[in-house]
Amino acid sequence: MRDNAMPRRRFLTAAGALGLAGAAGVVATSTACATTSSAAPQADPAMQHAAGLMTLIGSYTSASPAGRGLEVAIRNDAGVLEPSGVVDGVPDASFFAWSPDHKYLYVTNEVPEGTITAVDLSGHHPMVLGSQPTGGAGPTHLTVHPSGEFIFTANYTDGTVSVHRRNADGTIGESTDLVKHPGAEPHAHQVLVDPSKQWVVAVDLGADAVFVYAFDAATGKLTQHQHLELPTGTGPRHLAFNYDRAYLLAELKSEITVLDWDLDAGQFTPGQVVGTREPDASGENFPAEIAITRDAKFAYATNRGDNNIATFAITGEGLEFRGTTPVGGDWPRHFALDPEQTSLYVANQRSGAITRLTRDAGSGALSPTQDVYECPSVAAVTFHG
Repeated sequence: MRDNAMPRRRFLTAAGALGLAGAAGVVATSTACATTSSAAPQADPAMQHAAGLMTLIGSYTSASPAGRGLEVAIRNDAGVLEPSGVVDGVPDASFFAWSPDHKYLYVTNEVPEGTITAVDLSGHHPMVLGSQPTGGAGPTHLTVHPSGEFIFTANYTDGTVSVHRRNADGTIGESTDLVKHPGAEPHAHQVLVDPSKQWVVAVDLGADAVFVYAFDAATGKLTQHQHLELPTGTGPRHLAFNYDRAYLLAELKSEITVLDWDLDAGQFTPGQVVGTREPDASGENFPAEIAITRDAKFAYATNRGDNNIATFAITGEGLEFRGTTPVGGDWPRHFALDPEQTSLYVANQRSGAITRLTRDAGSGALSPTQDVYECPSVAAVTFHG
């Protein structure tokens, strides 16, 4: 969920977190930063042809300053992002999920009456195929089943998870289920499919819980299987699977819980808890995104407040904290490893910029660069590689 939405602001304040100002529930974003381009990319249905890796960027169109929704940049051979164009008709684009064949992109439109949008990227020119209502409010995350037949969406504002069929032509089909999490103030923040492809997992920040669902592919229905409760005030946001383990990032406690995962039984068991901050860190901090490397040797997590990325070595016992690296921006909501996994691209929401950190594959160490791509109210980034 964007940090500047009113329902989220009230929730964080009640939890003793940062109160965000603004009568309209928005946060002013500074754009006073170095950029690779001084001008916003021009809307162009055909886009601009350029050699390099297509990069998709999501931002909040209803924020102040207004983002551009869904835009396309090209990463050149030097790792720099160059503007290519804007895809019209994709408001408040806050998260992405790819079809298994990587030909279609699905986007959450984080609006009060939530929708998700399908985009055809099978050719050189992105084409919007249409949107469907999620049945919930404020969708913040979605994932496509590995079979390619279903799309799952986490609706933050009302704490629901929705299921849609996915059509063969990439369009979004009928809604098959909508489940609401229990509790006084549930806020579903993530939904994903486990490595065995048997279970659907939803992380709920407001309920301080992780829900495991059995999924019936014939009917498209979810059935609750496990309700893993975390300590009150944990605020779990996102988790990353590592086959029979998962690393659960807490937004309100600045920590990661290592979960053992029984693929056959569909059960999580909590284990090690490790902090995301430097020992001398002070002030408020709200972690946002976690990801592991393809070789499963390192994990990274963003700290919003400290404005850095924490690096962890993955060991047989769990996670080993290796330190933090400044992101060069403000409020790192999301980041993405490039396909080569030699760089991290960080979406800094409040400073309205994507910054690049280089990565040493052997040590996992990150290093800041001077590369900055201007994007007001940026939310997420992904690559078409």
